[in-house]
Amino acid sequence: MATWGFGLRAKSMFALCIACLLTLLPASIIGWQVIEGVRNHFGEAYARNYTQLKREQIVSLVSRELMLARRLAGSELTRQWLRDEENLDKKALMFREAEAYRADLQNHAYFIASAASGNYYFNGDDKPYSSAPRYRLEHGKDSDSWFFGTLDQSDDYNINVNFDVPLQLTMVWFNVSIRDEARKIGVAGAGLNLNGFLQTFINTDEPGVTPLIIASNGAIQAHREAALIATNQAGNVARPEQTLPGQLADSKDREALQRAMALAAERPGEVSTLWGNLDGRQQLLALSYIPELKWYVVTAVDLQMAKVLDGGWLKNSLLLLLVLLAILLVLFSLAVNRLVLRPLEKLHHSATAISHGNFDVNLPEDSRDEIGDLSRAFAVMVNKVRTYTEDLESEVRERTEALEAANREMRLAHQKINDSIDYASLIQKAILPSQQMTQQLGEHHFVLWRPRDVVGGDFYVFRADGSSYLIGVVDCAGHGVPGALMTMLARAAIDHAMTKTGIASPAAILTQTDQAMRAMLQDCPLPRAIATNMDAGLAYVDLENRRMVYAGAKIPLYWSDGDKVGHIQGDRRAIGDRRQGIYTDKEVELHAGFTYYLVTDGYLDQAGGELGFGFGNSRFAELLRYVAQRPMQAQAAALEKALGEYQGNYSQRDDITILSFRFD
Repeated sequence: MATWGFGLRAKSMFALCIACLLTLLPASIIGWQVIEGVRNHFGEAYARNYTQLKREQIVSLVSRELMLARRLAGSELTRQWLRDEENLDKKALMFREAEAYRADLQNHAYFIASAASGNYYFNGDDKPYSSAPRYRLEHGKDSDSWFFGTLDQSDDYNINVNFDVPLQLTMVWFNVSIRDEARKIGVAGAGLNLNGFLQTFINTDEPGVTPLIIASNGAIQAHREAALIATNQAGNVARPEQTLPGQLADSKDREALQRAMALAAERPGEVSTLWGNLDGRQQLLALSYIPELKWYVVTAVDLQMAKVLDGGWLKNSLLLLLVLLAILLVLFSLAVNRLVLRPLEKLHHSATAISHGNFDVNLPEDSRDEIGDLSRAFAVMVNKVRTYTEDLESEVRERTEALEAANREMRLAHQKINDSIDYASLIQKAILPSQQMTQQLGEHHFVLWRPRDVVGGDFYVFRADGSSYLIGVVDCAGHGVPGALMTMLARAAIDHAMTKTGIASPAAILTQTDQAMRAMLQDCPLPRAIATNMDAGLAYVDLENRRMVYAGAKIPLYWSDGDKVGHIQGDRRAIGDRRQGIYTDKEVELHAGFTYYLVTDGYLDQAGGELGFGFGNSRFAELLRYVAQRPMQAQAAALEKALGEYQGNYSQRDDITILSFRFD
């Protein structure tokens, strides 16, 4: 081992100590703390004054509209008319007074809604004057939830902010309850266009300053980002991201916000402040309460971005500090370059040459420090790497050739599998009776057949006998290739059953199919995890006698005339179930204008919506009521579109088949 002199580590530490002694680090830290304290002090004063100013702007703008709306709702003429809504004389007097209020309102528009009749009256500059109701409010309708929410709440009024996305219009509605003593008999109010207000109040040019308005429950009522505004609060609950507590990342910040809101509510007109992590940054929040509107005016100030202090003198100080640091860096760089970098650069050139396969390199001159030890160790490494590289190159060539051969075989096998599956898909489509159904039923039927994979376990059957025919769907266990193979067995079993029993009794066909499937699989040692059962629904249609016979193995027959929806329940056991099922025929009278549907559980169980639940029987029945009177192909498109919209980004769970038919 080499004798140690003045080592590399000592040289580096010596240069670093000299640089540290010449810096103004302690002074910089103290100065920065002083600046931070001054900035926080002036920032809090700025936030308080700014919030107080914005509060007064809101009070002067909105209080007048709320006062007029409350006077309209509290008018004796309004109450007298709503007690006797059909009295034309009282109605004329009320609307004459309401028109006087309209002239004083900011947007010249008012509305009155009756709790007894649900009639909604509205007059504004954008519509001709009318004393007739514009429309009728309905329970359960999302757009009317504000009205029933106002009637149900204990307060006499609420303020509802509504953002119209297509029109990019923000309106604040004053919904005031009309009382007949303790009973609420209606709602009256007015609307105020907030667009101009938002331009001056919300969209401030001050960097790092975000003014906003929140309700008593924390829901955001005004914000420069429209997506964060909690609209229609009279009947809905705001999403977390549309509330100020939901915007705060830390639970302690949310608790501090609740305390500040409570303090501001106790002292209207005063400003409460707190610190919180908002939008990923620590910001100062100042809020003041407006009891008349039940709103909080909030100002979020990011002191890192806001221009709270004049930065002129700070820039000069920083410039001087940068000059000193630059001098220190130059001196430190010269020392490091002379003592460390030059020897390391020689080693770098040597390593680069070795990386290109050149093992004849010139190492740095021998020295009595760590660089010298590194050079000697590097020389030993070069000799070992040369030997290992020669051995490794030979081994890599052999393994590369073997890997290329394996990849070729894998690509060939993958191509054969894909070709086989495509061929299986052609075979499966060939056994489907699409052409026979088109010739027999024409435009009076449609089939929605959508396997989950290239091939699937669903298929449909059709066999005609003069003016009668058998039609049905089958859902075999499994999907993909296993499900497709099961369809081959199931199709053969059903064809055999129809030949043996005829087509007049669907229950007999299901029973015979069940026996045939059990006979085909009884000698096969199948694992318990492999399912061989299948659901089926068969309908025998006798056009001459205007009758239909239906039997199902777990699959129901749905029907609808566009007004009513019903279904014939299938029997509870699947074909091939562990317990043998008993299948019964059910007589169904044919009606002109009725549409009949057979659907596998792939459609009904498809996940979707906000929570990923299945589509469900109730939603499917309501959809049939909506589309039953349309042409058959239009029904198919509507059913597929409805499923696609509900499914969203969820993947298809199972094979899907819907077979529908109707009669003139």
